[in-house]
Amino acid sequence: MLTGPYTMMDWSFNEHYPSREAMTMDLAEAIREEAFALQEAGAKFIQIDEPALSVRPEELPLAVKAFGRVTDGLKAKTITHVCYGDFDLIYPALLDMPVDQIDLEMANSRYDLLDRFRSHPFTKEIGYGVLDVHSHRVESKDEVKEGIRRGLEVLKPEQMYVDPDCGLKTRTMDEAFAKLEVMVQAVREIREEKGITA
Repeated sequence: MLTGPYTMMDWSFNEHYPSREAMTMDLAEAIREEAFALQEAGAKFIQIDEPALSVRPEELPLAVKAFGRVTDGLKAKTITHVCYGDFDLIYPALLDMPVDQIDLEMANSRYDLLDRFRSHPFTKEIGYGVLDVHSHRVESKDEVKEGIRRGLEVLKPEQMYVDPDCGLKTRTMDEAFAKLEVMVQAVREIREEKGITA
């Protein structure tokens, strides 16, 4: 897992480069080297996170360009995680990101992104967040199953990868394991219920 060039630039203090673009593209070259080194070492999946993607929607084309530089020629499966933000400002342009899978936090926003997907289909694989990682409460299996069912009304089963909204580092070990156990049970039951075998 790597941090993407746009986020690295946006969250840094620039005292050297003449512009935000120059800094982003230089970072993209360095991250590209790291990604190819990971692939050479045997990595089959490379996640390059861009949590700052929705902060400055006017710079989305720059983020897409830099990300494309990082992933161009990679054979490993590529994933990016985008944190909470005003997705109305970057969707559907978000789909221009040159990546195989986009991981989104669905549960915390009560799955309201599904309304956007109805009006403009989500065309990539999605890391479909079903656990609110900012809450100590362990979701019920039925809650998680309902969230998955709602997604299946709009998305194809083969493009959905059910996961937590984000990392579970803010939860205790017991909370994290309990949440993940519920998620896995819910996925298994939905697969059986829907006859999903792949």
